[in-house]
Amino acid sequence: MELQELKDAAVNLLLHNKKAALLIGGAGVAALGLGLGYKYLRKPEKVVRVGVVSQLLIHPLKSGRAVSVALAECQNLGLKFGELQDRHWLVVTEDGRMVTGRQEPRLVLVSLTCEGGHVCLNGPNMEELRFPFKQPDNPVTNCRVFSSDIQGRDCGDEASRWLTRYLGEEKTFRMVHFEHQMRARKSAAIEPLFPQNEEVAYQDVGPVMLLSESSVNDLSSKLDKAVTVERFRPSIVISDCEPFAEDSWEELQIGSVRLQRVMSCGRCLFTTVDPETGIISRKEPLDTLKSYRLCQPSEKHIYKSDPLFGQLHIVKKTGILQVGDVVYKISR
Repeated sequence: MELQELKDAAVNLLLHNKKAALLIGGAGVAALGLGLGYKYLRKPEKVVRVGVVSQLLIHPLKSGRAVSVALAECQNLGLKFGELQDRHWLVVTEDGRMVTGRQEPRLVLVSLTCEGGHVCLNGPNMEELRFPFKQPDNPVTNCRVFSSDIQGRDCGDEASRWLTRYLGEEKTFRMVHFEHQMRARKSAAIEPLFPQNEEVAYQDVGPVMLLSESSVNDLSSKLDKAVTVERFRPSIVISDCEPFAEDSWEELQIGSVRLQRVMSCGRCLFTTVDPETGIISRKEPLDTLKSYRLCQPSEKHIYKSDPLFGQLHIVKKTGILQVGDVVYKISR
């Protein structure tokens, strides 16, 4: 049938069937209305440049030394570079309870890297220990991170002896590794502000922590001795912005990555551990932060008396991050 014949048939049908005409006409009006409504009700995104990525820091071992990288994958569970993934190794006691720099400040001097399918452990006055990244015959143990249960693959007796010797304690320490097939911890079970589907491995609560250099500089200006960003263990460090500008960035686009702010990062005693010496002062910079970075009274049920420094984000869209990437604030 030719195109003109089809048109004539349609017109003829509508002329002889008013009900069909009304239905088709009504559907057309509805579709038009929906289209216009979507066009005018959906607010377009506004994109504003707010800074530049100056550092990307992965902390493979919880409480261990940071590994600075020029490029990283930003995954739902945090930053990843090769076999190094953020907070995927954990020191535990023999009964599986986590050990951090809060209890063992010298942990901050331990570096964990990966090379040629091996994990490398280094620390002051210690010989480097290398052991296979994959140890499928090692047992999977149940661990406790704060109040949440999680598993980890035991890294072996050599790693245990190395850590026990380094920390110089009478008790035995072991190290475990979180593997992709293991069940992660639900962030919302730790902090209800997080969406129900968000998960973390051995991080405290969120997969990505973002902090600006200017905020650290502002704090340092109030201290007798300056501090560095490494003390606060961020994932992403931002430059070229005002102090605490990151507090107001609800949604960010960095490279191909989209981040969503969930809450501020409440700070604890761990900030008083010097990342260069492994010595805990139990005072600064925490005392100074408490003098000017406490939450609003309406948020005390969330943060209590912890000062706020840095912002916790979830990953809305995974992708690649690079040092030098421009940071854009998204608003609607």
